[in-house]
Amino acid sequence: MTRAIRVMLADDHALVRAGIRSLLQGLGDVEVVGEAGDGREALHLLETQRPDVLLMDLKMPGLGGLEALPRVGREFPQVRVLVLSMHANEEYVLRALRDGAAGYLLKGATRPELEMAVRAVARGETYLSPAMSKYVVEGYLRGSAAEGSAGVQLTPRQREVLQLIAEGGTNKEIAQRLDVSVKTVETHRMQLMERLGVHDVAGLVRYAVRIGLVSAEG
Repeated sequence: MTRAIRVMLADDHALVRAGIRSLLQGLGDVEVVGEAGDGREALHLLETQRPDVLLMDLKMPGLGGLEALPRVGREFPQVRVLVLSMHANEEYVLRALRDGAAGYLLKGATRPELEMAVRAVARGETYLSPAMSKYVVEGYLRGSAAEGSAGVQLTPRQREVLQLIAEGGTNKEIAQRLDVSVKTVETHRMQLMERLGVHDVAGLVRYAVRIGLVSAEG
């Protein structure tokens, strides 16, 4: 049997959390491991729950999702954040993606779309709600051209690590794959960010897509 996808919810509305919990638990192989009412509580729970996916609203009292996103990426890089928001404008989408979100889903989504988004993000893919214009995606990818340079020369090992990161590997998984320590992988990741002039894993993924190491289709 495959391991259940561990999901944590962060939304300031208890009824919204209850509805999402009910939908997710009905999927069978998804386990809701915690609920938070704001970004600060979510960060605290991440310490103990370590979910695969954090389903998080952008607008919450106190520390909102937009503000919490960069901290989640820095402190819990293995957790994939799927944003669930009522905001469909390009500014929110692009900011969330730049700050490390692995997916963006509108609150008007159907149950099948919620299931598809959670599974895609858990697999290491990026998911955008079909309600988002394709121009948002195109603009996002075009904007990534400013990050790093296509002319940067990477060593074979750096390219290997970059590809594994872009494919969704955690530091531990990459270390096992390459037969090196987790610390070595962390060092490679940091050096890649410095070399390419990017500041988060999403930037590394965009660069890997741009130079053809991985497919934009996930």
